[in-house]
Amino acid sequence: MPPETNSRVVSSFIDYLKVEKGLGPLTVEAYERDIGQFASFLDRSKRSLLNARKEDVRGFIQQLFANSVDARSVARKLSAIRHLYRFLLLDRRIERDPTLNIPLPKQWKVLPKSLALEEVEQMLTADATTEHKDSGVLAIRNRAMLEVFYAGALRVSEVVSLKVEDMKLEMGCVLVRGKGDKERIVPLGRSAQEALSLYLQESRPQLAGDKNSPVLFIARGAKKITRQRVWQMVGAASGTMGRHASPHMLRHSCATHMVENGADLRTVQTILGHADISTTQIYTHVALDRLKSVYQKHHPRAKAR
Repeated sequence: MPPETNSRVVSSFIDYLKVEKGLGPLTVEAYERDIGQFASFLDRSKRSLLNARKEDVRGFIQQLFANSVDARSVARKLSAIRHLYRFLLLDRRIERDPTLNIPLPKQWKVLPKSLALEEVEQMLTADATTEHKDSGVLAIRNRAMLEVFYAGALRVSEVVSLKVEDMKLEMGCVLVRGKGDKERIVPLGRSAQEALSLYLQESRPQLAGDKNSPVLFIARGAKKITRQRVWQMVGAASGTMGRHASPHMLRHSCATHMVENGADLRTVQTILGHADISTTQIYTHVALDRLKSVYQKHHPRAKAR
């Protein structure tokens, strides 16, 4: 049997990311691009992805830094390569992981992108539905999902995995299962509660029909909504404001607006489900940038020379 080519290795890995991991198209493209760069680097020394050595991975990283690639991008590429070799190990196509014990380069914290409060309001009042046949029930469902994203700062995977029994509307909160299957209680504001009540009473029964599903947000026929579909829905809802938004931007916007309005970091950490508060501290920088901007605009001597 002839040895596998790099293209076949990458193709099987991409299929694994789509089917088994359920990753969105943009994430999959990033993985494919990063691994493709590593494969091209290996070609120069006549090596393949299946027989790469630790020295090859180090050489690739050194070349990236030599070409002035920033540390965050290098870390992302190394992470993609690591995921590839974990997959190949599990699939028993290699015996050793060449990325083992190679540390991630130190990363500069990059401020997350968030929306202004006015932009969020515009998104939440927009009709994010494009399917004319089911426009009413889908508009109600999509509005409820957008409200939950912003009210609870949830991740896409958390929203699509919510179950009906997780909703505690009488208590104004929802039980969320986050990374590592860790559970947390997330409060929901009145706007989100009202949107969810409307969805549960008028939209969900029509979408479910005569079928049952434990999942909270469903498509017609009680089918589970994919992560890709959620990204499309959020993107469509942001079209009216002339700026493309993602589900993660709603999560960041929730945290940013809370910090800007005086919320303490421990509370924000709990809502976001961060294991380490140092991850949450980045939002203090976002709030500080906003503070500086307002100061420069309104203080009478801010621009004085």
